[in-house]
Amino acid sequence: MLQRGLGVGAIVFMVVAAAAPLAVVTASVPIIISVSGSAAAPQFFLIAMVILALFSVGFTSMSKYVPNAGAFYSYIQRGLGRHIGVGAAALALGSYGVMLIGLYTYLGVATSKLLTAVHIGIPWWASAIGWVCLVGVLGYRDIELSSKVLGVLLIAETLAVVLVDIGVICAGGAGWAGGEGGLSLVPLSPSEFATGAPSLGLMFAFFCFIGFEATAVFRNEAKDPDRTIPRATYTAVVFIGLFYALAAWAVVEGLGIDRAVDAAKAEPENVVQNLASTYISPILTDVIQVLLVTSFFACVLSFHNVITRYQFTLATKGLLPASLAEIDERHRTPSRSSLVFTVLSLAAMVAVAVIGWDPITQTYMWFSGASTLGLIALMAMTSLAVIVFFRTQEHGASLWHTVIAPGLSFVGLTAILLLVISNFSLLVGSTTTAVVLGGLIAVIFAAGVVVAERVRRRRPDRFQALVQDG
Repeated sequence: MLQRGLGVGAIVFMVVAAAAPLAVVTASVPIIISVSGSAAAPQFFLIAMVILALFSVGFTSMSKYVPNAGAFYSYIQRGLGRHIGVGAAALALGSYGVMLIGLYTYLGVATSKLLTAVHIGIPWWASAIGWVCLVGVLGYRDIELSSKVLGVLLIAETLAVVLVDIGVICAGGAGWAGGEGGLSLVPLSPSEFATGAPSLGLMFAFFCFIGFEATAVFRNEAKDPDRTIPRATYTAVVFIGLFYALAAWAVVEGLGIDRAVDAAKAEPENVVQNLASTYISPILTDVIQVLLVTSFFACVLSFHNVITRYQFTLATKGLLPASLAEIDERHRTPSRSSLVFTVLSLAAMVAVAVIGWDPITQTYMWFSGASTLGLIALMAMTSLAVIVFFRTQEHGASLWHTVIAPGLSFVGLTAILLLVISNFSLLVGSTTTAVVLGGLIAVIFAAGVVVAERVRRRRPDRFQALVQDG
């Protein structure tokens, strides 16, 4: 039996770490300002937060009827049927898996650049392999060890962002740095939202929340899952949304509303570091460079734990080899599942290096884009599954929890999904790549449906049992 020691704080640490707050603020916020062509970045994060908070209402209301850690797979299966549910399981595992591989390559590059600054030359793939091994060791051990490591790293990177926010606010914004002075609420105004391309800004802001839904994956290791998982989910969504919105507002104010778009387009990779140097100290810039690496490490460790639990749950259902459902007697964790994905991650790093793909412009961009498409599709399907489930089951939940909130989230998530599909070539770099990766996403889902049908024909008892406990 898995150890049940995770409370709300530990789970929140893991899912917020998966969102990589410092990496988002330093890398994604400037991109959002640039692609949207406006200073309304804080509003994009707030809108995404509201949509995902609505999603969480139905997601957590249904959690008491889905007593396992299958997350999307379990919810979709209970609402939309076994075949679609197993297809969703394959899509979720594939989406999380390729995202983690892409993150490893990015982490390898960031680490090698940091070491180069101190005159240590190591190729990106060697750095990536080193991180895979460290994550493998932590993933094999007690889950509470991972949560403690993530907690320390998350606090450090959060403080770095907060220091920049405070520096900008105390200085009164860009006026102190030579721009048009004074703090303002223009980035939160409807008129600013209407400028540029708000749909693109919203799409990229939404990507920054990927990972929050993983709270349900830790259900089997939560102290009191019926209370812990809903609280952790709401806390993660609200914290991420408000944290990003405040940071985006501070970045815009620090650059100056009149100069924010041009500055973000000119040098997006150095925007936040330059603000840290200007408003706090050049020393903080160096600290941020180090914390960027630890931020990505926290992210990959969190996603490794998510994938490990996903594989474990699917193995207990007979959808993956039974060996992945083995629990380590000492650590009381799905250590076999962790070990298997560590080996797969190592093989992927070697393959990318041998093939010669660029770790950022190809591997990271392709894999993160594909995983985002898959996960947003899964969230939209989950919202629909919640509505269908409660229409066919007796329950005491309110209309708000079972129809209104899930319905609004389904509409919002479907709109985001259509945005992603229409701009998928922008995400992955080219139309050809978009067609290939989009087709791969469809094939993975279809493969899951085929597996479900195969189980139904060969093991009807196993097929019937799939939905009995979620």
